[in-house]
Amino acid sequence: MARAREEEDGSTGVHCRLDELLAERGMTLTHLSELVGVSIVNLSVLKNDRARAIRFSTLVAVCAALDCEIGDLLVRADRPAGPGAAGR
Repeated sequence: MARAREEEDGSTGVHCRLDELLAERGMTLTHLSELVGVSIVNLSVLKNDRARAIRFSTLVAVCAALDCEIGDLLVRADRPAGPGAAGR
């Protein structure tokens, strides 16, 4: 069923909070790209929830640069994010 939804609307069921995390840190996508060695285009794909996959090494590098945990960056799209969301 989840696979059918992905094919229907292009959604992977995962939301990337890169835009929010960058804003909270006053960091640009360009600066993050320089820090982690990933192209701006690839980071933009991730930021706009169009990524189908991400290498663990990229995930770790992005989280290290943003000083966050993987769960801060990637969340399930079918659950609301925000204060209290972590306690589920």
